[in-house]
Amino acid sequence: MSSSTPINRRSLFRMGAGIGLGLAAAPLLAACGDGGGTTAKAEAKSASLLPNTAVRNIGLEPDLQGTAAGVPQGFFNYPAKPLRATKGTPLGRAKPISATMETFSPPPPARGKNTAWQQIEKLLGGQVDITAVPADDYGTKFSTMVASDSLPDLFMYPETGGVDNKAAFLQAKCADLTPFLAGDKIKDYPNLAAIPKGAWQAAVFGGKLYGLPIARTGTGGAGFYRHDLFEEVGVSRLDQITDLDRFVELCKELTRPKKDQYAIIAGITSVLAMSAGAPFYWRLDATTGKFTSDLETPEFRKAVETARELYKAGCFYPGTLQMSGAQKAQYTDVFKNGKGAYVYDGMPSYLAPGVGYVAAMKAIDKKYDPRPFVPVGKDAIAWMDNIALQNTHIKKASDDRVRQLLALADFAASPFGSEEYTLINYGVEGTDFTRDDKGNPALTKQGTQDVTVPWKFAASAVPAIFSADSEQGVRHVHDAFTKMIPMMEPDPTLQYSSPTWDSKGSGSLATLKGDALKDIVAGRKPMSAYDQLVKDYLAKGGEQARGEFEEAVQKGKK
Repeated sequence: MSSSTPINRRSLFRMGAGIGLGLAAAPLLAACGDGGGTTAKAEAKSASLLPNTAVRNIGLEPDLQGTAAGVPQGFFNYPAKPLRATKGTPLGRAKPISATMETFSPPPPARGKNTAWQQIEKLLGGQVDITAVPADDYGTKFSTMVASDSLPDLFMYPETGGVDNKAAFLQAKCADLTPFLAGDKIKDYPNLAAIPKGAWQAAVFGGKLYGLPIARTGTGGAGFYRHDLFEEVGVSRLDQITDLDRFVELCKELTRPKKDQYAIIAGITSVLAMSAGAPFYWRLDATTGKFTSDLETPEFRKAVETARELYKAGCFYPGTLQMSGAQKAQYTDVFKNGKGAYVYDGMPSYLAPGVGYVAAMKAIDKKYDPRPFVPVGKDAIAWMDNIALQNTHIKKASDDRVRQLLALADFAASPFGSEEYTLINYGVEGTDFTRDDKGNPALTKQGTQDVTVPWKFAASAVPAIFSADSEQGVRHVHDAFTKMIPMMEPDPTLQYSSPTWDSKGSGSLATLKGDALKDIVAGRKPMSAYDQLVKDYLAKGGEQARGEFEEAVQKGKK
């Protein structure tokens, strides 16, 4: 989650519009035991801790093939007869399971009024009591659970950060999953085994595997653009934009205030940074073992200077730069209503039924042609910024109990088109959804409520690309991933751990950077303030994180 745009990146890849507030970590430290727990250490993450992953195939043939590198499969239609991805009743005779997850939807109907919930438990063969907490309140809920020592069997770690000493908290309160999932042991859970290694790397803390990744597609994409508007100014292919200077020229051509139309809605710095070749958070020199913060690189500074130039030229839709992630629905609606040529948002928003860019813009004007953007220019890279939404953790328990909870997670990670996936995402046919003339599921009024139970946050395999509305939209997303995934630059923070980064990287440091960049891009502060930002960022945790990462590299060489 980078704050390289004025909008928190994590909020763009979530399944809803809101963004959680930061939470106070102070009361959590004492809950780790032993006066705050064992001191976390910098370390290289051993490959021996990782599961041996494999592509999951339950017998469905995709319309567009996925790749081992991570390009998702694409489907134009939903399977007429979903296939099972788990066997028997995975929970058997398990005692009721408690789980607390965040949600981006209104509270779901209780079990007694929720047909989908009832059918899922029937298939599982056990009872799962899920507490769904609104995303904006989840940090506070987590803090309360830890401080009162009332963690459920299964819980999602807050996206905005939870405790100062994360490794110590996990060691004190959570089950070590290494004995159950490392290497070939994950074969007992084939749906979990489909989660890519990069996501599992992000679940290693304190030399042990603790988390179950809520997996995503590696990169969250690079936003969306109006292909029809780009064509009007002579750009029919993105590779015609050869560098940032050409992009600036293009944005100026696309800015038409008299038509209430502007080039950019909200933010552009992240895409400029990717196009310039700036790293996502950190760059590692493999020869020297030295880490460089993104803010310290000339490429990132160039991106900020370019964003500032675009703002000064009037290319941003008025007022949108100041909008936070919590106002996502507001600024994306500006784009959907034809007021802009580019908007930065996460790929899941593109094909969302009814409210995604394809469906919403087609309903407004059929000539609107939104497509996924891809970083441009000879130096362009893609950021590995969407490996996982977050991790879900299992509270310390007996080995048998841990296996039961892993069986539930394996069920939740069932792939697209399976019977389990269908129940989680669409509910029960005839009650929660019907089939359209193409055989694709369409939620009923009850279904829109029943499927808001956040089962998918217990664990998740990499999503497939599917749309009941737009075959062309599926092709556009698949094409974008096909281009961007080979461009992804590895994230060194997945290979090495820094306790300071674990606690501050997506919290206080992200806030510091995001707020300062907003002021610089908008011209409220001079470009010289960038140098002070770098100093403050390093002084308030960046330098300490760097030292820990570099220490971890040296440990890994021994």
